[in-house]
Amino acid sequence: MLIACSEDKKPFNYRGLPLALSTTQFVDSMLARGFVVDSAASDSGKLVVFASPQLKYRVLMGFAGEKVAAVQEKYYLSTNDSTRQMWQEIRDRLEKELGSWPDCPMLKDDHKVANFDAADGIISVVLENTHKPTLMISYMPK
Repeated sequence: MLIACSEDKKPFNYRGLPLALSTTQFVDSMLARGFVVDSAASDSGKLVVFASPQLKYRVLMGFAGEKVAAVQEKYYLSTNDSTRQMWQEIRDRLEKELGSWPDCPMLKDDHKVANFDAADGIISVVLENTHKPTLMISYMPK
């Protein structure tokens, strides 16, 4: 997915899609992957929300003109234990892929944040276990 320290550095990407793509190219690529645009949740000037009946998360893409500003996966799971486990698995995978430790400004049982500084962007993994357990992974190009 992402490689931070390599001679053949890959561009900052979201699941293989370079975030340097234009907004139109990114949307077309997501549609080709089987996502649909949730037009009720999208804002035509700032945000596109993608959903897929096969996946347990939604993808939000923020943009400014033809430039992707951020991409966020947002999971809504049924239990706090499942989100805690997913947060740890995602954090460990990114740590291995990027070859770096995250900055973790918050590490409580029900609220955890891990920020990874990649060469071309920041990846944040955020757990918020309140009355509705939520896990978010954000990709923000620099």
